[in-house]
Amino acid sequence: MTETSSQERDYLPGMGKHHLLPFYDLLHRVSGFAAVQREMIGLARLRGGGRVLDVGCGTGNLLRATGKRHPDVELVGVDPDLKMLARAESKTRRAGVKVRLDRGFAQELAFPDGSFDVVFSSLMLHHLDQAAKDEMLAEVRRVLRPDGVLVLADIRQEAAAERIAAAGFTVEPTRLRKLRMLPVVGIEVARVH
Repeated sequence: MTETSSQERDYLPGMGKHHLLPFYDLLHRVSGFAAVQREMIGLARLRGGGRVLDVGCGTGNLLRATGKRHPDVELVGVDPDLKMLARAESKTRRAGVKVRLDRGFAQELAFPDGSFDVVFSSLMLHHLDQAAKDEMLAEVRRVLRPDGVLVLADIRQEAAAERIAAAGFTVEPTRLRKLRMLPVVGIEVARVH
């Protein structure tokens, strides 16, 4: 794990409180969110040799699932929470999935322009205020290749597609899924053109 952010920022940890971290993966299992993540992976249309970034990767569930399904892609995860990253490192290593994990913030991605084919973000966007959402989307657009794809799943917010389009993406039709114990989750697929 490496630290990639030059400045410290406040962040809201997964589940809202640091002491709830032990329940993060349990909630992931019982909520049915793994099915949403499988759908996200399919919508990304990954190809061998591609590069994937998971912004707000948490404990690495999406990275692990992606690596098992597509062992020929390069996987990178970014999260501000070192405890989440430690769990992600342990889980992906046990699964035999090679992943680079960096401590960093969605609004300040420490990667060159156009360096990823796909960017994932799952259940993270709602943690950000409006200005930070705009900063994150600008950073995602910057690090995506010209034909890159953003696949984002989050608690349904009416303005999400408009905000994503305003950041310069072409948004495909939204998919909604009702999860056990969680509100409706929207899956946005956005392409840079």
